[in-house]
Amino acid sequence: MDALDQFKTNQKAAWASFALLENLTGTAAPHLVKFAGIRSGAAVLDVGCGTGVVALTAARAGAKVEGLDLTPELVERARENARLAGLTASFREGDAEALPFPDASFDFVVSQFGHMFAPRPDVTIAEMLRVLKPGGTIAFSTWPPEHFVGQMFALVGKFVPPPPGAAPPPQWGDPNIVRQRLGDAVTDIVFERAVMSFSALSPQHYRHGIEQTLGPVVKLVAALQDKPAELAAFRAELDGFIARYFENNTLRQHYLMTRATKK
Repeated sequence: MDALDQFKTNQKAAWASFALLENLTGTAAPHLVKFAGIRSGAAVLDVGCGTGVVALTAARAGAKVEGLDLTPELVERARENARLAGLTASFREGDAEALPFPDASFDFVVSQFGHMFAPRPDVTIAEMLRVLKPGGTIAFSTWPPEHFVGQMFALVGKFVPPPPGAAPPPQWGDPNIVRQRLGDAVTDIVFERAVMSFSALSPQHYRHGIEQTLGPVVKLVAALQDKPAELAAFRAELDGFIARYFENNTLRQHYLMTRATKK
């Protein structure tokens, strides 16, 4: 197994515990669905769908939805969520860098904090655009590098660097880089910023929670269990990031939405 394949295997395992955060990311899902302009009857693909919060929000609006995620536990949770909500949507396990769909299959291809974790942006964006119909809309939410979540992932990368060839996820939150990655395959690129709020009693409470649920942090804490000094240093720096965005028992998580039309 080469380094990128091992990276994906590790990612698949690390994100298995993410379902506990679905109510948080669920609050951002309607914003992306509205921003993308998803309409009833449209064919929609949700890449890196997690537990299906965007896909099911689109399905509730009448769209015909497919969702794909690398982690089987999240795919099963998405199916369970669809059953519970009484909504029709199809979910499958798969890789954002090798989408198992024919060319020009969808009116909308979307991703909420999902596709950005695939290691090779050029491959991922080529696949997302390949399965999108000409005139269709690509839209995604990502974490800007200058705000809390982007800084957190950069900190994780400092302690556990990604393999060669894997791009840092927060680069997807930089509009200049996004424009470059979309290139001349699209027109009408639009950006919009928003804030997601997470309730917590303290910065330490928030950190304790993500150490058990947020893939890269779960993986890092496990890797540092036998290195107490490094683990303490990571936690101290992370607590400092959190404190800067924490007020009134709420953590502010700034994110960027991008929308474009395929030529």
